[in-house]
Amino acid sequence: MLSYLLATLTFAGVYALLALGLNVIWGMAGMINLGLAGFFALGAYASALATVALGLPIIVGIVIAIAFAAAAGALLSRLTLNLRGDYLAIVTLGFSEVIRLIAANEIWLTNGSDGIPGIPGPLRGTLTPLEFNALSCALLFAAVGLAWWMTERLRRAPFGRALRAIRDDETAAAVAGKPVRRYKVQAFAIGAGLLGLAGAAYAHFTSYVAPDIFRPLLTIYIFLALTAGGTGNTSGAVIGAFFVILILEGSRFIEPLFHGLSGAQGAALREIIIGSSLILIMRIRPQGLLAERPPKSLRTQ
Repeated sequence: MLSYLLATLTFAGVYALLALGLNVIWGMAGMINLGLAGFFALGAYASALATVALGLPIIVGIVIAIAFAAAAGALLSRLTLNLRGDYLAIVTLGFSEVIRLIAANEIWLTNGSDGIPGIPGPLRGTLTPLEFNALSCALLFAAVGLAWWMTERLRRAPFGRALRAIRDDETAAAVAGKPVRRYKVQAFAIGAGLLGLAGAAYAHFTSYVAPDIFRPLLTIYIFLALTAGGTGNTSGAVIGAFFVILILEGSRFIEPLFHGLSGAQGAALREIIIGSSLILIMRIRPQGLLAERPPKSLRTQ
């Protein structure tokens, strides 16, 4: 049971990194990115190939994953700078599906639908499963803490204030002399880098990646996490991620209480519980569990 709880907390940490990345792109800069699963996959495959195929150390693989995802985010952002709203959402969703299809069909690179097994983890093989889960959980929490600190510093910095100005009124920000296009590319790259970090962390914890893991449903869960936690609030992104994982995993224990349900009916019941819980939260707290507030340095001016 303890090993299961540690694994669940580790997955919550992965979701928190994803929510923090989305918060930079959408919560701060106001750009709708439905391609979270694509950047998540890029990070996972980049680190997996670097460590399995090239034999590089895990930390090097993680750095490569962050850099690769950030570069892809910057490139995609530059190509879509003139797109807004629904059009940007459609393009980023298409990007995610393209990445998944490439992973499924380029067998020479990704091993296709069979995936890449045997991805190394920190001290995997020398620790017991419980000890490995505990170590992975601690490392993920450290990564989430570092990512939270960096994004919170970013939010309070002039760069973060400029991003919120662009989000609220892009034309006014441009008239005020802000380099809107450059800021949007930088925000997309930073957020995508965090998504790539989450993918690398997932790959090294589970020791396996395959195309079916990176479906659009993951993007929906992360949007729900950020919305429930509080869009634009760094702490809210982390809390929302843990809240969504709590609902996803907690609903598993409710399903056995309803006897006679088939596997499909049980899965449908879980989705109903998840959806109802999130609707209730948004009904009670439309702004999220932690509403976005201006930094203290701004409130005191």
